[in-house]
Amino acid sequence: MNMKFAALIIACALAAAPLCRAQERDFLTEDEIDQIRLAQEPNLRLELYVQFAKNRIELVKQLMATPKAGRSLLIHDTLEDYTKIIDAIDTVADDALKRKLDISKGMATVMAGEKEMGATLDKLQQNPPQDYARYEFVMQQAAEATHDSAETSAEDLSQRTADVIAADEREKKERESLMTTKEQNERKAADAKTAPNHGRKAPSLLKPGEKPGPNQVQ
Repeated sequence: MNMKFAALIIACALAAAPLCRAQERDFLTEDEIDQIRLAQEPNLRLELYVQFAKNRIELVKQLMATPKAGRSLLIHDTLEDYTKIIDAIDTVADDALKRKLDISKGMATVMAGEKEMGATLDKLQQNPPQDYARYEFVMQQAAEATHDSAETSAEDLSQRTADVIAADEREKKERESLMTTKEQNERKAADAKTAPNHGRKAPSLLKPGEKPGPNQVQ
């Protein structure tokens, strides 16, 4: 982990903790958000998210090893952000599999990273410091999310793809069953208008003039 990154995060968070709590936080820094926006290809996004998660784990380790006033709040928020990053990893992977994209490279990074991070979280829980009760719950949530995600990441990608697509179809049917006939007709009309044979393009995350690669998230 970049030591300047850790030092900056710690200094800013401890000095402005009340303000941060009063405002809705994003689980990524502005720089990380920019990196994710630039990484349109899902394998790159997965690798970035793993690195961001590792940064959070390293920060928690450093904070827990050094008693300091106000650290429990920062540890709590860092663990919350970490868990959201793990959730984002699963979301990116599932979305790519729905598109039937090859994410084997990214998933290899995810599996190795989650195994390492899960072991670290388990170890941190074995020797809790005095203020542990203040962030025990989010620590447990972070560990559980990591182990659950690691199990999912270890699944055969072909089977996971089939499961993700099947689950998506079930969700669509459930949503449609709750819609009125008028709403269903309106949805079908809207889908028809955005279909390729109507000459309209689907929304894209690409910049103007940018062309997607074979595995790029549009």
